[in-house]
Amino acid sequence: MKKNGDRMIMTDLKRSIRSDNPLNGKHIVFLGSSVTYGAASNGVSFVDFLADTTGCRVTKEAVSGTTLVDDAPDSYICRMRKLNPEMKVDLFVCQLSTNDATQKKEMGEVCRSYDLDDFDMLTVAGAIEYIIAYARKTWNCPVAFYTNPRYDSGQYAAMVVLLQSIQRKWDIALIDLWNDAAFNDITTEQRSRYMADPIHPTREGYLEWWTPYLERKIGVLIDAG
Repeated sequence: MKKNGDRMIMTDLKRSIRSDNPLNGKHIVFLGSSVTYGAASNGVSFVDFLADTTGCRVTKEAVSGTTLVDDAPDSYICRMRKLNPEMKVDLFVCQLSTNDATQKKEMGEVCRSYDLDDFDMLTVAGAIEYIIAYARKTWNCPVAFYTNPRYDSGQYAAMVVLLQSIQRKWDIALIDLWNDAAFNDITTEQRSRYMADPIHPTREGYLEWWTPYLERKIGVLIDAG
């Protein structure tokens, strides 16, 4: 069973949900593109597995091919603005999109201001800062970004460095798969099963590799409040 927006997904993963799981009953918004969506996994990603295995409620706002940079009607920012501003959100998680790197969007610089009106949303930096500021102002919740694991992209590497600078300014959480050596230390055989290509995980990849790791990381963030 699938339902868009606030969604409940019945997957083939069966596990009893512990009442003391820190994610149980929490509402987490996930904003992203193909990796958040599950483009190489029939639209099922770690987001759906987390909902099934932890008891959290998720809003999965993910469209393949979209960018942080706000230059199209399906950009991260356009879609974020359409979300219900009145809903209670316990954590807002945003994907550092690989599409901005592939499409060589302008990087921009970290702004001195914290005002929504001051960010250049046609740059990666400005879009990230706008998303953080908007989420905090609208839902008064903690904000986290996550990166892709390592792949061959100097542009994306630069985006990760930029995100680290923005993290320090805003004191947001960063789930940095790019720089996590232990997470990236998988065998060639595992990589062939876990990744459909250098960017997109398979269903196995989400289920066996991403979901246990992200459940731990997000659980810590939820516990910290």
